[in-house]
Amino acid sequence: MPGIRGVVSTLTMDGEEIMGPDVLMWHYPSNDIINGSLLTVESNHFCVLKSRGAILNVYETGQYQVQTPQRILFGNIQQAFYGGQSPWQYEALYVNRAKLVIHDSGRALSREMAQLSYDIDYYITVNTPDNAVMLVQHMPYRGHALTTKDVNGYAGPVVEQAINQLAQVTPLEQINEKIHELTRLVHDHLQQFLAVYGITLDTVKVLVYPSDERMKSLISLKAFGLSELDAIRYYTAMIMAERGTVSAPNMAVGQPFNIGSGVTQTMGTERFLNPQPLPPSPPPAAQQRPTNGPANNPNWPATGQGGPR
Repeated sequence: MPGIRGVVSTLTMDGEEIMGPDVLMWHYPSNDIINGSLLTVESNHFCVLKSRGAILNVYETGQYQVQTPQRILFGNIQQAFYGGQSPWQYEALYVNRAKLVIHDSGRALSREMAQLSYDIDYYITVNTPDNAVMLVQHMPYRGHALTTKDVNGYAGPVVEQAINQLAQVTPLEQINEKIHELTRLVHDHLQQFLAVYGITLDTVKVLVYPSDERMKSLISLKAFGLSELDAIRYYTAMIMAERGTVSAPNMAVGQPFNIGSGVTQTMGTERFLNPQPLPPSPPPAAQQRPTNGPANNPNWPATGQGGPR
């Protein structure tokens, strides 16, 4: 690292490895690589040394001393002014030779123009020093690292084209039956594309499924041997059951649902539909006349006729 002058490595000051599982190529960020610097190359790396854009050498596992090319014209100047060290600046690019995994996902269309989703995992390696040179020469990068995400930015359209080539001529229900053919097609397209960059494709895993959750459920129900109409009824019944609808079993078997079936009526509803007015309340007791007085007794003698005393 830059803090250790003269030693070029992929380790940080605390010994942490910079080139993780998502880094395919890493550019040493310091400009202190001069004649006599030590290049340390780990067992799972290549190191490509460049000077003024030209590739000088490719190193495998070990530790190497950077040597300036012998030039008679500048020999005396180098000894006089730089103490034997060349002022030329070098670039060290480390290439990961381990097997890396890249994930890709996207959308495709079936023969019925139904939308499909796919998930792909493919494994890549850079096997030889010549492949490392091809990667440095042909794969552009930004900053100081070339990540697996950057590689997938180039390879993603190739994967999408390969999947659509087969998916668009295959019915939706039969797409999983073509999964081996689809995997082989994606592998062939990817390998041909990545070979230009010195990358070897190892394994490809493809998973394709409908994007619509309703379509996934209907296809699953048809897999049990149901017809299209029965699958729709059972799917609707499951949604009704989740919402607490009591007629969900009737939807599943295709029978009508009658609210009054098997219910015994115990009270008429007329009294609630046509309510009767309440009778008037009786007058207070203080305003009632005596029941045995002359007003209420017809046999009571009239006034002035010598009634009982």
